[in-house]
Amino acid sequence: MSYRVKLLGAASDLTAEEWQQLATGGDPFVSREFLGAAEDSGAASPALAWQPLHLALREADGQLAGLLPLYLRQHSFGDFSRDWNWPPAWQRAGLDYYPKLVSGIPFTPSPGPRLLARGDAPATLRPALIQAAIEVASECHASSWQCLFVNEAEHALLADAGLLLRRGVQFHWINRGYRDFADFLATFSADKRKKIRREQRAVAEAGLRLETRHGDEIDTALWPALHRHYRDTFTRYGNHPAFPLEFFERVGGELGRRMVVFIAWCDEQPVASAICYRSDSVLYGRHWGSDIDCPGLHFELSYYQGIGYAIANGLTRFEAGAQGEHKLARGFEPCATWSAFWIADPRMRGALADFIRREDKAVQDYGAEMARHLPFRAA
Repeated sequence: MSYRVKLLGAASDLTAEEWQQLATGGDPFVSREFLGAAEDSGAASPALAWQPLHLALREADGQLAGLLPLYLRQHSFGDFSRDWNWPPAWQRAGLDYYPKLVSGIPFTPSPGPRLLARGDAPATLRPALIQAAIEVASECHASSWQCLFVNEAEHALLADAGLLLRRGVQFHWINRGYRDFADFLATFSADKRKKIRREQRAVAEAGLRLETRHGDEIDTALWPALHRHYRDTFTRYGNHPAFPLEFFERVGGELGRRMVVFIAWCDEQPVASAICYRSDSVLYGRHWGSDIDCPGLHFELSYYQGIGYAIANGLTRFEAGAQGEHKLARGFEPCATWSAFWIADPRMRGALADFIRREDKAVQDYGAEMARHLPFRAA
């Protein structure tokens, strides 16, 4: 089947009904609500080097068949591509690294679907999306097309299309059929279990009240405090808080139960929060911040509350964001992530393929070493 290619200047160029036809598993990040709010609020805009070029495939009758989120980028800040040393290599070869094309979620390194197909689309649709993206990259004179943090199903399709696959490591909590948080904690060794309970006890003794709210349960008056928590954490470490207040106000209401926020209250004041999102099967931890210094509070809001929520709601996994070896002691396991790269220049493709091969051994060794530090009792 042949398709017509259409490049969209905004996620909102597709109707809500067309987005709903795409098989995303309820992933909150590849949604009209999230991407539209990010683009309209300026977080994912040309001013921050996120120029939307979303690739839509339509059938002869105009019906949407598939979509690939796509951005033209002039730098790499916020896409977590881990390509910091690549631009100088291109420059030494007499080539320009930018612009590049990225299929990823702005400021969100969460694995998920990228090759979005209508539920009844034929098996040839996703390969057609890949081929169309390569053609667009050539037409834009981009150095590369980077399909970042793909899920397992798309991993194989991208490899079959000849893209270079690069492994990363994140720490994810996996639900192994636990009845509740206590059942999960019972799998820990005694000393590790006592440490978790000590952290939780410190939060309880501080007199804080913990609450879970979904996006559509957060009123306008509460959002400034939650945004302050998010913003201050970024600025404290010298990073840029890309999402403005209006982004959260909008996306919370539109995503509804696909946003989950854990809040700590003291004397009726919200003093700390952890903003998460969820799909049909996965909870995603994204942003944490606090007005107070309370031992154990970060772990309680960012990890333990999320684990309890995932168990209670039958979710299979809790992905609490990139990096963080401290998550190991809380039962988060090293898991492979995958990103795919199409490289325009044959010389640079060969050099990069060699680099990725050598890097992969180190990444696998790192994951294996981290797994030896998990807190679980020996079988």
